Amino acid sequence: MSHHPDDRYWMREALLLAVEAELAGEVPIGALLVCDGVAIGRGYNRPIGSHDPSAHAEILALRDAGQRLGNYRLPGTTLYVTLEPCVMCAGALIHARIARLVFGAPDPKGGAAGSLFDLLPPDHRFNHRIACSGGVLQEECAQMLRDFFRQRRRCRKIPLAHTHSPAPAHQPPSLRHDLL
Repeated sequence: MSHHPDDRYWMREALLLAVEAELAGEVPIGALLVCDGVAIGRGYNRPIGSHDPSAHAEILALRDAGQRLGNYRLPGTTLYVTLEPCVMCAGALIHARIARLVFGAPDPKGGAAGSLFDLLPPDHRFNHRIACSGGVLQEECAQMLRDFFRQRRRCRKIPLAHTHSPAPAHQPPSLRHDLL
């Protein structure tokens, strides 16, 4: 599918959300849900800080919009996200009935919009189809991720002092942080 004139504008807004994720120590991915030229849902990656593996930018943008609109179905909307959605997020987009997905950088290791899996544009066995467009501000989106992981690798080379105190010995091993 071709790009719409506003795609670059909204992707820049999603990139600003990705910066918020990075400032919070999360992988810098941002997502924005738009309906009729108005942002109705925003999200950025928060799985680490929230201790929630489902707290991806896309999921949080869908939750935000659903709460605002009082509905879990979000027809007629476009989701802008800086990285191609994973399988979990692709399923949520289908269930939410969004009309269109626009992503920045492809994700060859986990993308569900054609890079690794072909769920978006969807497998024709699904009862909902989402128009899909990738590569909007691709280089900016990809560069933000490359820079983040490059910095993270540099920090791992520097020995860090243990900043948290060990858990009490009476806690089960699965709850003791000093064993991780």
